[in-house]
Amino acid sequence: MAESKKHKQRIGLVLSAVPGYSETFFRNKIVGLQEHGFEVVLFVTDGPASKQAVLDCQVISGPHFKGSVLKVFVISIFVLIKAVLWAPVKSFRHIQFDRADGFSVIQSLKRLTQNAFLFYKHLDWLHFGFGMLAVGRENVAQAIQARMAVSFRGFDLYLSPLKHFNCYKLLYKKSVCYHVLSKAMKQDLILKGIGEQNIKVISPAIDVSFFKTDVNQFEKSLDYSVKILTVARLHWIKGLEYTLEALAELKRAGIPFHYTLIGTGEERERLVFAAHQLDVLDSVTFTGRLEQDIIREKLTAADIYLQYSIQEGFGNAVLEAQAMGLLCVVSDAEGLQENVLQGQTGWVVPKRQPKLLAAQIMGLMKLPDSEKAVIKQQAITRVQREFHLAKQRHEFVAFYKL
Repeated sequence: MAESKKHKQRIGLVLSAVPGYSETFFRNKIVGLQEHGFEVVLFVTDGPASKQAVLDCQVISGPHFKGSVLKVFVISIFVLIKAVLWAPVKSFRHIQFDRADGFSVIQSLKRLTQNAFLFYKHLDWLHFGFGMLAVGRENVAQAIQARMAVSFRGFDLYLSPLKHFNCYKLLYKKSVCYHVLSKAMKQDLILKGIGEQNIKVISPAIDVSFFKTDVNQFEKSLDYSVKILTVARLHWIKGLEYTLEALAELKRAGIPFHYTLIGTGEERERLVFAAHQLDVLDSVTFTGRLEQDIIREKLTAADIYLQYSIQEGFGNAVLEAQAMGLLCVVSDAEGLQENVLQGQTGWVVPKRQPKLLAAQIMGLMKLPDSEKAVIKQQAITRVQREFHLAKQRHEFVAFYKL
């Protein structure tokens, strides 16, 4: 018997590159949508997809505008002619909408060449995985008659507008359904004039069957050298220098500790030098990037998890630490206040105040083991109940049925 011709909702997901094996968020989202009957097409903006990053969905790569001036010109003309011949109506609409937004003919044609690779599939939704990916593509969804969605993940909502002034000015005028990670991010979008009904909070989620602890975590004592851990990109936004200053306060107070920092980034050299100047380098290990199973081992061995970020959309690593039964101390940056509940599943400290951070660490070390066990159990229970992958998948299915 022939299969039903019933139309599947088709979602076009726009990313800069095919997500690698360790980028579980997007992979989990794609699998979850497919399991619920959606068809997913992945559009990659930065050239050909990696052969090592295989996904069970169609991947369409954008044109590669690199090389000599002549080569770029030839590629642009080819892309433009293809768009006009294969998708004339969509191309005309795109130029029409761009012109209405004040772009010149030349600017409109240039934007068309950059965006035409998104025209060749019928889509019900066009979802940009990061805010900056929608910049320059604000009229594509309307041109192809699809609904438009944009995800903001913290960095792109708060820092990109500082680097690219008014980059979202045109985007905020369009009909868009926004996905954000926290209630704090939702409130910030509302303050920018976005209607509350157009913003959906879907928090990050983790594999709670992978990140789980055993009874040994509850039997740990902080009487001797305390093992402290952070998993973060080595970037100034993560507040790692303030973290090191807090650790220097612990050392001056005579508290033995060892701090492990997992992650790579542009600030590594500066952070190593800061640890040296603060006289804590002999108590700090910079591991670089580690695989998930090794990170889980490090979490198992640690006592306290720190995430003292200056800005944080939410923080998956904090969820993983809570699920593993660590005592978690975070800053009050955006979504971290929703990630960790003050005094219930961990502790929240005002950002950029390392002495307060040090005092909080010393305070929790003095807590009776029974009180620490309660905090750990409440954190584990909450993560398992509210931040598991199945819940997140269902929330995205609901998002596309709005």
